[in-house]
Amino acid sequence: MTPTAAARRRLLLALGAGACASTFGPAFAATSSAGFDVRAFGARGDGTTLDTDAINAAIAAASAAGGGTVRFPAGRYLSFSIRLQSRVALYLDAGSVIVAADPAQAPGRYDPAEPNAYDAYQDFGHSHWHNSLIWGDNLEDVAILGPGRIWGRGLTRSGPGANRPMKAGDMPSSLGGKDPMGERARAGTVFGAEMDGKGNKAIALKNCRNVLLRDFSMLKCGHFAVLATGVDNLTIANLTVDTERDGFDIDCCRNVRISDCAVNTPNDDAICLKSSYALGRARFTEHVTITGCQVSGFDLGSYLEGTFKTTQVKAPDEEGVCGRIKLGTESNGGFRNIAISNCVFEHCRGLAIESVDGAVIEDVTVDNLAMRDLTTAPLFIRLGRRMRAPAGTPVGAIRRVNISNVVVSQANAPYASIVAGLPEAPVEDVRLSNITIVYGGGGTAADAARVPPEQPDHYPEPSMFGATPAYGLYCRHARNVEVHHADLRTAAPDARPAVVLDDVSGARFDHVRLGRAAGVPSLRQTGVRGLALQDVDGMADSGR
Repeated sequence: MTPTAAARRRLLLALGAGACASTFGPAFAATSSAGFDVRAFGARGDGTTLDTDAINAAIAAASAAGGGTVRFPAGRYLSFSIRLQSRVALYLDAGSVIVAADPAQAPGRYDPAEPNAYDAYQDFGHSHWHNSLIWGDNLEDVAILGPGRIWGRGLTRSGPGANRPMKAGDMPSSLGGKDPMGERARAGTVFGAEMDGKGNKAIALKNCRNVLLRDFSMLKCGHFAVLATGVDNLTIANLTVDTERDGFDIDCCRNVRISDCAVNTPNDDAICLKSSYALGRARFTEHVTITGCQVSGFDLGSYLEGTFKTTQVKAPDEEGVCGRIKLGTESNGGFRNIAISNCVFEHCRGLAIESVDGAVIEDVTVDNLAMRDLTTAPLFIRLGRRMRAPAGTPVGAIRRVNISNVVVSQANAPYASIVAGLPEAPVEDVRLSNITIVYGGGGTAADAARVPPEQPDHYPEPSMFGATPAYGLYCRHARNVEVHHADLRTAAPDARPAVVLDDVSGARFDHVRLGRAAGVPSLRQTGVRGLALQDVDGMADSGR
Protein backbone atom coordinates (compact mmCIF):
# COMPACT_ATOMS: atom_id res chain seq x y z
CA MET A 1 0.00 0.00 0.00
CA THR A 2 1.39 3.41 -0.96
CA PRO A 3 1.87 6.14 1.72
CA THR A 4 -0.95 8.16 0.15
CA ALA A 5 -3.32 5.20 0.16
CA ALA A 6 -2.36 4.30 3.71
CA ALA A 7 -3.01 7.83 4.98
CA ARG A 8 -6.34 7.94 3.18
CA ARG A 9 -7.28 4.60 4.71
CA ARG A 10 -6.45 5.86 8.22
CA LEU A 11 -8.60 8.96 7.77
CA LEU A 12 -11.53 7.02 6.30
CA LEU A 13 -11.42 4.59 9.21
CA ALA A 14 -11.46 7.48 11.65
CA LEU A 15 -14.35 9.22 9.88
CA GLY A 16 -16.37 6.02 9.63
CA ALA A 17 -15.91 5.17 13.27
CA GLY A 18 -16.82 8.71 14.30
CA ALA A 19 -20.04 8.68 12.29
CA CYS A 20 -21.17 5.38 13.77
CA ALA A 21 -19.90 5.43 17.35
CA SER A 22 -21.50 7.32 20.20
CA THR A 23 -18.23 9.25 20.73
CA PHE A 24 -15.45 10.04 18.30
CA GLY A 25 -12.53 10.00 20.75
CA PRO A 26 -11.26 6.39 20.61
CA ALA A 27 -11.35 6.22 16.82
CA PHE A 28 -9.72 9.61 16.47
CA ALA A 29 -6.86 9.13 18.95
CA ALA A 30 -4.51 7.28 16.61
CA THR A 31 -4.94 9.83 13.84
CA SER A 32 -4.54 12.89 16.07
CA SER A 33 -1.30 11.65 17.63
CA ALA A 34 0.40 11.83 14.24
CA GLY A 35 -1.24 15.10 13.21
CA PHE A 36 0.07 18.40 11.91
CA ASP A 37 0.19 21.00 14.70
CA VAL A 38 -0.49 24.50 13.31
CA ARG A 39 2.00 25.97 15.80
CA ALA A 40 4.75 23.93 14.16
CA PHE A 41 3.96 25.85 10.95
CA GLY A 42 4.21 29.26 12.60
CA ALA A 43 0.74 29.86 14.08
CA ARG A 44 0.84 31.96 17.25
CA GLY A 45 -2.68 31.45 18.56
CA ASP A 46 -2.53 34.74 20.45
CA GLY A 47 -5.70 36.27 18.97
CA THR A 48 -3.86 39.24 17.43
CA THR A 49 -1.33 37.73 15.00
CA LEU A 50 -2.77 36.58 11.70
CA ASP A 51 -2.37 32.81 11.47
CA THR A 52 -3.92 32.34 8.02
CA ASP A 53 -0.71 31.36 6.23
CA ALA A 54 0.40 28.97 8.96
CA ILE A 55 -2.98 27.21 9.03
CA ASN A 56 -3.10 26.80 5.27
CA ALA A 57 0.51 25.59 5.24
CA ALA A 58 -0.37 22.88 7.78
CA ILE A 59 -3.34 21.81 5.67
CA ALA A 60 -1.19 21.72 2.53
CA ALA A 61 1.41 19.60 4.32
CA ALA A 62 -1.22 17.14 5.50
CA SER A 63 -2.59 16.90 1.98
CA ALA A 64 0.88 16.39 0.50
CA ALA A 65 1.42 13.52 2.94
CA GLY A 66 -1.68 11.83 1.54
CA GLY A 67 -3.96 13.02 4.33
CA GLY A 68 -3.87 13.69 8.05
CA THR A 69 -5.10 15.74 10.94
CA VAL A 70 -4.34 19.43 11.42
CA ARG A 71 -4.43 20.21 15.14
CA PHE A 72 -5.26 23.47 16.86
CA PRO A 73 -3.98 23.44 20.47
CA ALA A 74 -5.62 25.79 22.98
CA GLY A 75 -5.40 29.40 21.81
CA ARG A 76 -7.10 31.95 19.57
CA TYR A 77 -6.19 31.65 15.89
CA LEU A 78 -7.01 34.81 13.95
CA SER A 79 -7.50 34.00 10.28
CA PHE A 80 -8.90 34.92 6.90
CA SER A 81 -9.92 32.16 4.45
CA ILE A 82 -8.88 28.64 5.43
CA ARG A 83 -8.83 26.31 2.42
CA LEU A 84 -9.77 22.72 3.16
CA GLN A 85 -8.28 19.87 1.17
CA SER A 86 -9.28 16.26 0.61
CA ARG A 87 -8.43 13.66 3.24
CA VAL A 88 -7.64 16.31 5.84
CA ALA A 89 -9.33 16.76 9.21
CA LEU A 90 -9.16 19.86 11.40
CA TYR A 91 -9.15 19.10 15.12
CA LEU A 92 -9.93 21.91 17.56
CA ASP A 93 -8.58 21.06 21.00
CA ALA A 94 -10.44 22.18 24.13
CA GLY A 95 -9.75 25.88 24.55
CA SER A 96 -8.95 26.48 20.90
CA VAL A 97 -10.88 29.10 18.90
CA ILE A 98 -10.60 29.90 15.21
CA VAL A 99 -11.49 33.60 14.99
CA ALA A 100 -12.61 35.20 11.72
CA ALA A 101 -10.51 38.29 11.09
CA ASP A 102 -12.10 41.64 10.25
CA PRO A 103 -10.70 43.20 7.05
CA ALA A 104 -11.29 46.62 8.55
CA GLN A 105 -8.97 45.83 11.45
CA ALA A 106 -6.43 43.33 10.10
CA PRO A 107 -4.12 43.48 7.07
CA GLY A 108 -5.79 40.92 4.85
CA ARG A 109 -8.93 39.82 3.06
CA TYR A 110 -11.09 36.80 2.47
CA ASP A 111 -10.92 34.90 -0.78
CA PRO A 112 -13.10 36.54 -3.44
CA ALA A 113 -16.52 35.12 -4.23
CA GLU A 114 -16.17 33.00 -7.34
CA PRO A 115 -18.37 33.79 -10.38
CA ASN A 116 -21.69 31.99 -10.67
CA ALA A 117 -23.78 32.35 -13.80
CA TYR A 118 -26.86 31.14 -11.92
CA ASP A 119 -27.01 33.53 -8.98
CA ALA A 120 -30.21 35.12 -10.29
CA TYR A 121 -32.15 32.31 -8.65
CA GLN A 122 -31.00 32.56 -5.02
CA ASP A 123 -29.53 35.18 -2.70
CA PHE A 124 -25.85 36.08 -3.08
CA GLY A 125 -24.86 34.17 0.02
CA HIS A 126 -26.22 30.89 -1.38
CA SER A 127 -24.43 31.39 -4.69
CA HIS A 128 -20.78 31.63 -3.58
CA TRP A 129 -18.54 29.62 -1.26
CA HIS A 130 -14.94 30.87 -1.41
CA ASN A 131 -15.70 34.12 0.45
CA SER A 132 -15.79 32.24 3.75
CA LEU A 133 -13.70 31.62 6.85
CA ILE A 134 -13.39 27.88 6.06
CA TRP A 135 -14.25 26.54 2.62
CA GLY A 136 -13.89 23.49 0.44
CA ASP A 137 -14.78 22.85 -3.20
CA ASN A 138 -14.94 19.41 -4.85
CA LEU A 139 -13.29 17.58 -1.95
CA GLU A 140 -13.69 14.19 -0.33
CA ASP A 141 -13.04 12.74 3.11
CA VAL A 142 -13.04 15.99 5.10
CA ALA A 143 -13.68 16.53 8.80
CA ILE A 144 -13.82 19.37 11.32
CA LEU A 145 -13.89 18.11 14.89
CA GLY A 146 -14.13 19.61 18.38
CA PRO A 147 -14.34 20.40 21.23
CA GLY A 148 -13.07 23.89 20.33
CA ARG A 149 -14.95 26.80 18.79
CA ILE A 150 -15.32 28.70 15.52
CA TRP A 151 -16.05 32.39 16.10
CA GLY A 152 -17.05 34.39 13.04
CA ARG A 153 -16.23 37.68 14.73
CA GLY A 154 -15.14 39.48 11.56
CA LEU A 155 -17.71 38.00 9.18
CA THR A 156 -20.51 40.10 7.74
CA ARG A 157 -24.18 39.22 7.57
CA SER A 158 -24.84 41.99 5.06
CA GLY A 159 -24.98 42.08 1.28
CA PRO A 160 -27.71 41.89 -1.36
CA GLY A 161 -30.62 39.90 -0.02
CA ALA A 162 -29.07 39.40 3.40
CA ASN A 163 -31.54 41.34 5.51
CA ARG A 164 -34.85 40.62 3.84
CA PRO A 165 -36.46 37.73 1.98
CA MET A 166 -37.48 38.20 -1.62
CA LYS A 167 -41.10 39.23 -1.97
CA ALA A 168 -43.41 39.04 -4.97
CA GLY A 169 -41.95 40.75 -8.01
CA ASP A 170 -38.38 40.79 -6.66
CA MET A 171 -36.88 39.18 -9.75
CA PRO A 172 -33.90 40.33 -11.79
CA SER A 173 -34.79 42.69 -14.62
CA SER A 174 -33.12 40.27 -17.02
CA LEU A 175 -35.94 37.88 -16.10
CA GLY A 176 -38.64 40.47 -16.54
CA GLY A 177 -39.11 41.50 -12.92
CA LYS A 178 -37.90 44.06 -10.42
CA ASP A 179 -34.47 43.78 -8.87
CA PRO A 180 -34.38 45.79 -5.66
CA MET A 181 -31.03 44.25 -4.73
CA GLY A 182 -29.27 45.56 -7.84
CA GLU A 183 -28.07 44.09 -11.13
CA ARG A 184 -24.51 44.20 -9.83
CA ALA A 185 -25.32 41.10 -7.76
CA ARG A 186 -26.87 39.24 -10.68
CA ALA A 187 -25.99 37.23 -13.80
CA GLY A 188 -22.75 35.93 -12.31
CA THR A 189 -21.34 39.37 -11.51
CA VAL A 190 -19.62 39.60 -8.14
CA PHE A 191 -20.61 42.84 -6.52
CA GLY A 192 -17.89 45.34 -5.70
CA ALA A 193 -17.00 47.55 -2.77
CA GLU A 194 -19.82 46.36 -0.51
CA MET A 195 -18.28 42.86 -0.13
CA ASP A 196 -14.75 43.30 -1.48
CA GLY A 197 -12.42 41.38 0.81
CA LYS A 198 -15.17 40.43 3.26
CA GLY A 199 -16.33 36.97 4.27
CA ASN A 200 -19.93 36.06 5.04
CA LYS A 201 -19.93 32.36 5.98
CA ALA A 202 -18.12 30.37 8.66
CA ILE A 203 -18.04 27.03 6.79
CA ALA A 204 -18.92 26.66 3.11
CA LEU A 205 -18.74 23.39 1.19
CA LYS A 206 -19.54 22.77 -2.46
CA ASN A 207 -19.63 19.48 -4.36
CA CYS A 208 -17.94 17.51 -1.58
CA ARG A 209 -18.26 13.91 -0.44
CA ASN A 210 -17.83 12.19 2.90
CA VAL A 211 -17.86 15.14 5.30
CA LEU A 212 -18.00 15.02 9.10
CA LEU A 213 -18.62 18.06 11.34
CA ARG A 214 -18.66 17.08 15.00
CA ASP A 215 -18.46 18.29 18.59
CA PHE A 216 -17.43 21.95 18.24
CA SER A 217 -19.36 25.14 18.91
CA MET A 218 -19.93 28.17 16.66
CA LEU A 219 -20.61 31.80 17.52
CA LYS A 220 -21.72 34.72 15.34
CA CYS A 221 -21.08 33.23 11.93
CA GLY A 222 -22.26 35.83 9.38
CA HIS A 223 -24.75 34.81 6.69
CA PHE A 224 -24.38 31.07 7.42
CA ALA A 225 -22.73 28.99 10.09
CA VAL A 226 -22.66 26.06 7.63
CA LEU A 227 -23.56 26.21 3.94
CA ALA A 228 -23.36 22.81 2.25
CA THR A 229 -24.29 22.72 -1.45
CA GLY A 230 -24.08 19.54 -3.49
CA VAL A 231 -22.51 17.68 -0.56
CA ASP A 232 -23.17 13.95 -0.34
CA ASN A 233 -22.61 11.75 2.71
CA LEU A 234 -22.65 14.60 5.21
CA THR A 235 -22.75 14.07 8.97
CA ILE A 236 -23.28 16.96 11.40
CA ALA A 237 -23.30 15.83 15.02
CA ASN A 238 -23.22 17.44 18.45
CA LEU A 239 -22.65 21.03 17.30
CA THR A 240 -23.77 24.01 19.36
CA VAL A 241 -24.42 27.08 17.22
CA ASP A 242 -25.38 30.59 18.34
CA THR A 243 -25.41 32.91 15.36
CA GLU A 244 -27.04 35.98 13.85
CA ARG A 245 -28.40 34.46 10.62
CA ASP A 246 -28.84 30.93 9.28
CA GLY A 247 -27.43 27.98 11.17
CA PHE A 248 -27.23 25.00 8.79
CA ASP A 249 -28.27 25.43 5.15
CA ILE A 250 -28.28 22.02 3.48
CA ASP A 251 -28.72 22.63 -0.24
CA CYS A 252 -28.92 20.03 -3.02
CA CYS A 253 -27.38 17.40 -0.71
CA ARG A 254 -27.88 13.65 -0.43
CA ASN A 255 -27.42 11.24 2.46
CA VAL A 256 -27.32 13.76 5.28
CA ARG A 257 -27.47 13.05 9.02
CA ILE A 258 -27.91 15.92 11.48
CA SER A 259 -28.10 14.79 15.09
CA ASP A 260 -27.87 16.09 18.64
CA CYS A 261 -27.27 19.71 17.64
CA ALA A 262 -28.44 22.91 19.33
CA VAL A 263 -28.91 25.82 16.90
CA ASN A 264 -29.93 29.28 18.12
CA THR A 265 -30.72 31.78 15.34
CA PRO A 266 -33.04 34.65 16.31
CA ASN A 267 -32.77 36.36 12.93
CA ASP A 268 -33.12 33.46 10.50
CA ASP A 269 -33.62 29.71 10.15
CA ALA A 270 -31.78 27.28 12.41
CA ILE A 271 -31.77 24.11 10.27
CA CYS A 272 -32.89 24.72 6.71
CA LEU A 273 -33.05 22.28 3.82
CA LYS A 274 -32.90 23.90 0.38
CA SER A 275 -32.77 22.76 -3.23
CA SER A 276 -31.63 25.88 -5.07
CA TYR A 277 -30.32 26.41 -8.59
CA ALA A 278 -26.88 27.46 -7.33
CA LEU A 279 -25.17 24.51 -9.05
CA GLY A 280 -26.72 25.40 -12.41
CA ARG A 281 -29.19 22.54 -12.34
CA ALA A 282 -32.15 21.34 -10.33
CA ARG A 283 -31.02 18.73 -7.79
CA PHE A 284 -33.00 17.01 -5.06
CA THR A 285 -32.09 17.30 -1.42
CA GLU A 286 -32.86 13.76 -0.34
CA HIS A 287 -32.26 11.00 2.18
CA VAL A 288 -31.96 13.41 5.10
CA THR A 289 -32.33 12.62 8.80
CA ILE A 290 -32.63 15.36 11.44
CA THR A 291 -32.91 13.98 14.95
CA GLY A 292 -32.37 14.93 18.56
CA CYS A 293 -31.89 18.64 17.80
CA GLN A 294 -32.92 21.81 19.60
CA VAL A 295 -33.73 25.01 17.68
CA SER A 296 -34.45 28.40 19.20
CA GLY A 297 -34.50 32.16 18.74
CA PHE A 298 -33.01 33.44 21.99
CA ASP A 299 -30.99 36.67 21.93
CA LEU A 300 -27.72 36.33 20.03
CA GLY A 301 -24.98 34.91 22.26
CA SER A 302 -27.29 34.13 25.15
CA TYR A 303 -27.58 30.44 24.28
CA LEU A 304 -23.85 29.79 24.57
CA GLU A 305 -23.60 31.89 27.73
CA GLY A 306 -26.56 30.02 29.23
CA THR A 307 -28.78 33.04 29.96
CA PHE A 308 -31.37 32.32 27.22
CA LYS A 309 -32.54 35.92 26.96
CA THR A 310 -35.72 36.86 25.10
CA THR A 311 -35.48 40.63 24.76
CA GLN A 312 -35.44 40.50 20.93
CA VAL A 313 -38.99 40.47 19.63
CA LYS A 314 -38.60 40.55 15.84
CA ALA A 315 -36.27 39.27 13.15
CA PRO A 316 -35.07 41.67 10.42
CA ASP A 317 -38.03 40.66 8.21
CA GLU A 318 -40.31 42.22 10.87
CA GLU A 319 -41.74 38.83 11.84
CA GLY A 320 -41.19 37.22 15.22
CA VAL A 321 -37.79 35.74 15.99
CA CYS A 322 -36.99 32.78 13.77
CA GLY A 323 -34.80 29.80 14.77
CA ARG A 324 -36.90 27.02 13.20
CA ILE A 325 -36.52 23.90 11.06
CA LYS A 326 -37.62 24.53 7.48
CA LEU A 327 -37.72 22.98 4.01
CA GLY A 328 -37.32 25.86 1.51
CA THR A 329 -37.49 28.70 0.66
CA GLU A 330 -35.10 28.10 -2.26
CA SER A 331 -36.88 25.13 -3.79
CA ASN A 332 -35.99 24.34 -7.39
CA GLY A 333 -34.81 20.74 -7.27
CA GLY A 334 -37.11 19.21 -4.68
CA PHE A 335 -37.01 17.27 -1.41
CA ARG A 336 -37.72 13.60 -0.80
CA ASN A 337 -37.14 10.95 1.85
CA ILE A 338 -36.83 13.41 4.71
CA ALA A 339 -37.14 12.25 8.35
CA ILE A 340 -37.30 14.73 11.25
CA SER A 341 -37.68 13.35 14.77
CA ASN A 342 -37.23 14.02 18.48
CA CYS A 343 -36.63 17.76 18.15
CA VAL A 344 -37.39 20.70 20.46
CA PHE A 345 -38.49 24.17 19.29
CA GLU A 346 -38.42 27.00 21.82
CA HIS A 347 -39.00 30.76 21.47
CA CYS A 348 -38.99 30.53 17.67
CA ARG A 349 -41.14 29.93 14.61
CA GLY A 350 -42.71 26.56 13.91
CA LEU A 351 -41.97 23.83 11.39
CA ALA A 352 -42.23 25.01 7.76
CA ILE A 353 -42.44 22.90 4.60
CA GLU A 354 -42.43 25.12 1.50
CA SER A 355 -42.26 24.65 -2.26
CA VAL A 356 -42.57 27.91 -4.20
CA ASP A 357 -39.95 27.62 -6.98
CA GLY A 358 -41.03 24.39 -8.70
CA ALA A 359 -39.83 21.78 -6.21
CA VAL A 360 -41.54 18.47 -5.61
CA ILE A 361 -41.66 17.69 -1.88
CA GLU A 362 -42.61 14.12 -1.15
CA ASP A 363 -42.21 11.35 1.40
CA VAL A 364 -41.59 13.47 4.49
CA THR A 365 -42.06 12.11 7.98
CA VAL A 366 -41.99 14.20 11.15
CA ASP A 367 -42.29 12.57 14.57
CA ASN A 368 -41.93 13.62 18.20
CA LEU A 369 -41.69 17.41 18.31
CA ALA A 370 -42.00 19.48 21.47
CA MET A 371 -42.67 23.19 20.82
CA ARG A 372 -43.05 26.09 23.22
CA ASP A 373 -43.41 29.87 22.94
CA LEU A 374 -43.87 30.02 19.17
CA THR A 375 -43.84 33.30 17.27
CA THR A 376 -45.82 32.06 14.26
CA ALA A 377 -47.83 29.05 13.05
CA PRO A 378 -46.81 25.74 14.65
CA LEU A 379 -47.08 23.88 11.31
CA PHE A 380 -46.89 25.60 7.93
CA ILE A 381 -47.15 23.64 4.68
CA ARG A 382 -47.20 25.87 1.61
CA LEU A 383 -47.23 25.16 -2.12
CA GLY A 384 -46.92 28.41 -4.08
CA ARG A 385 -45.57 29.78 -7.33
CA ARG A 386 -43.05 32.49 -6.62
CA MET A 387 -41.04 30.74 -9.40
CA ARG A 388 -37.60 32.14 -8.70
CA ALA A 389 -36.38 29.66 -11.28
CA PRO A 390 -35.45 29.35 -14.97
CA ALA A 391 -38.19 30.24 -17.43
CA GLY A 392 -40.60 27.41 -18.08
CA THR A 393 -40.21 25.74 -14.70
CA PRO A 394 -43.59 24.24 -13.72
CA VAL A 395 -45.27 24.66 -10.35
CA GLY A 396 -44.10 22.01 -7.92
CA ALA A 397 -45.99 19.61 -5.66
CA ILE A 398 -46.24 18.61 -2.01
CA ARG A 399 -47.45 15.10 -1.26
CA ARG A 400 -47.15 12.32 1.29
CA VAL A 401 -46.31 14.28 4.43
CA ASN A 402 -46.84 12.50 7.75
CA ILE A 403 -46.58 14.56 10.98
CA SER A 404 -47.19 12.79 14.29
CA ASN A 405 -46.69 13.12 18.03
CA VAL A 406 -46.42 16.90 18.29
CA VAL A 407 -47.01 18.84 21.51
CA VAL A 408 -47.21 22.66 21.39
CA SER A 409 -47.88 25.22 24.11
CA GLN A 410 -47.86 29.00 23.94
CA ALA A 411 -48.52 29.22 20.21
CA ASN A 412 -49.03 32.94 20.58
CA ALA A 413 -49.32 34.25 17.02
CA PRO A 414 -52.70 34.89 15.32
CA TYR A 415 -52.04 32.09 12.82
CA ALA A 416 -53.40 28.57 12.89
CA SER A 417 -51.41 25.65 11.59
CA ILE A 418 -51.71 26.03 7.82
CA VAL A 419 -51.90 23.64 4.87
CA ALA A 420 -52.25 25.78 1.74
CA GLY A 421 -51.81 24.95 -1.92
CA LEU A 422 -52.99 26.60 -5.12
CA PRO A 423 -56.32 26.09 -6.91
CA GLU A 424 -54.48 24.42 -9.78
CA ALA A 425 -51.97 22.60 -7.56
CA PRO A 426 -53.39 21.37 -4.24
CA VAL A 427 -51.27 19.95 -1.45
CA GLU A 428 -51.87 16.19 -1.28
CA ASP A 429 -51.82 13.37 1.24
CA VAL A 430 -51.08 15.14 4.52
CA ARG A 431 -51.63 13.17 7.71
CA LEU A 432 -51.58 14.80 11.15
CA SER A 433 -51.85 12.43 14.12
CA ASN A 434 -51.42 12.58 17.88
CA ILE A 435 -51.25 16.36 17.90
CA THR A 436 -51.85 18.61 20.92
CA ILE A 437 -51.63 22.38 20.38
CA VAL A 438 -52.58 25.11 22.83
CA TYR A 439 -52.96 28.42 21.01
CA GLY A 440 -52.94 31.83 22.64
CA GLY A 441 -56.49 32.73 21.60
CA GLY A 442 -57.87 36.24 21.27
CA GLY A 443 -59.20 35.94 17.72
CA THR A 444 -62.19 38.11 16.89
CA ALA A 445 -65.40 37.62 14.95
CA ALA A 446 -63.88 39.83 12.23
CA ASP A 447 -60.92 37.46 12.03
CA ALA A 448 -63.31 34.53 11.72
CA ALA A 449 -65.06 36.19 8.77
CA ARG A 450 -61.87 36.82 6.82
CA VAL A 451 -61.10 35.16 3.49
CA PRO A 452 -57.30 35.30 3.34
CA PRO A 453 -55.75 36.51 0.07
CA GLU A 454 -54.33 33.80 -2.16
CA GLN A 455 -50.83 35.41 -2.48
CA PRO A 456 -49.66 32.77 -4.99
CA ASP A 457 -46.32 34.44 -5.73
CA HIS A 458 -45.57 35.79 -2.26
CA TYR A 459 -42.59 34.88 -0.12
CA PRO A 460 -44.00 32.06 2.07
CA GLU A 461 -44.65 32.96 5.69
CA PRO A 462 -47.87 32.41 7.66
CA SER A 463 -48.25 36.19 7.91
CA MET A 464 -48.85 36.35 4.16
CA PHE A 465 -52.45 35.35 4.87
CA GLY A 466 -52.99 37.68 7.82
CA ALA A 467 -54.88 36.44 10.85
CA THR A 468 -56.35 33.11 9.81
CA PRO A 469 -60.13 32.54 10.06
CA ALA A 470 -59.48 29.44 12.17
CA TYR A 471 -57.42 29.40 15.33
CA GLY A 472 -56.32 25.76 15.05
CA LEU A 473 -56.07 24.49 11.46
CA TYR A 474 -56.61 26.42 8.23
CA CYS A 475 -56.59 24.19 5.16
CA ARG A 476 -57.13 25.47 1.61
CA HIS A 477 -56.60 23.86 -1.80
CA ALA A 478 -55.74 20.39 -0.55
CA ARG A 479 -56.62 16.74 -1.15
CA ASN A 480 -56.63 13.81 1.24
CA VAL A 481 -55.93 15.56 4.53
CA GLU A 482 -56.33 13.37 7.60
CA VAL A 483 -56.35 14.48 11.25
CA HIS A 484 -56.32 11.72 13.85
CA HIS A 485 -56.26 11.91 17.64
CA ALA A 486 -55.75 15.66 17.86
CA ASP A 487 -56.50 18.17 20.59
CA LEU A 488 -56.74 21.83 19.53
CA ARG A 489 -57.64 24.49 22.08
CA THR A 490 -56.88 28.03 23.21
CA ALA A 491 -55.54 29.50 26.43
CA ALA A 492 -57.87 32.52 26.11
CA PRO A 493 -61.30 32.83 24.45
CA ASP A 494 -61.28 32.93 20.66
CA ALA A 495 -64.18 33.82 18.35
CA ARG A 496 -62.85 31.74 15.48
CA PRO A 497 -63.71 28.11 14.78
CA ALA A 498 -61.01 25.57 15.47
CA VAL A 499 -60.86 24.37 11.85
CA VAL A 500 -61.64 26.00 8.51
CA LEU A 501 -61.57 23.95 5.30
CA ASP A 502 -61.73 25.70 1.92
CA ASP A 503 -61.56 23.78 -1.38
CA VAL A 504 -60.56 20.51 0.25
CA SER A 505 -61.42 17.04 -0.99
CA GLY A 506 -61.13 13.77 0.87
CA ALA A 507 -60.63 15.21 4.38
CA ARG A 508 -61.01 12.87 7.34
CA PHE A 509 -61.11 13.73 11.04
CA ASP A 510 -61.38 11.15 13.79
CA HIS A 511 -60.94 11.26 17.56
CA VAL A 512 -60.46 15.03 17.52
CA ARG A 513 -61.11 17.43 20.40
CA LEU A 514 -61.81 21.00 19.32
CA GLY A 515 -62.11 23.67 21.95
CA ARG A 516 -64.47 26.49 21.05
CA ALA A 517 -66.22 29.51 22.49
CA ALA A 518 -69.98 29.46 23.00
CA GLY A 519 -71.89 29.96 19.76
CA VAL A 520 -68.82 29.33 17.59
CA PRO A 521 -68.80 26.27 15.31
CA SER A 522 -66.03 23.72 15.69
CA LEU A 523 -65.49 23.45 11.95
CA ARG A 524 -66.43 25.60 8.99
CA GLN A 525 -66.24 24.37 5.43
CA THR A 526 -66.46 25.86 1.94
CA GLY A 527 -66.19 23.81 -1.22
CA VAL A 528 -65.41 20.63 0.71
CA ARG A 529 -65.93 17.24 -0.92
CA GLY A 530 -65.86 13.85 0.76
CA LEU A 531 -65.55 14.99 4.39
CA ALA A 532 -65.57 12.13 6.93
CA LEU A 533 -66.01 12.74 10.66
CA GLN A 534 -65.83 10.30 13.53
CA ASP A 535 -65.75 11.20 17.22
CA VAL A 536 -65.17 14.90 16.63
CA ASP A 537 -66.25 17.25 19.42
CA GLY A 538 -69.50 19.04 18.72
CA MET A 539 -70.15 17.27 15.39
CA ALA A 540 -72.11 14.24 14.31
CA ASP A 541 -70.31 11.33 12.69
CA SER A 542 -70.61 11.40 8.93
CA GLY A 543 -69.11 10.21 5.69
CA ARG A 544 -67.76 6.91 6.95
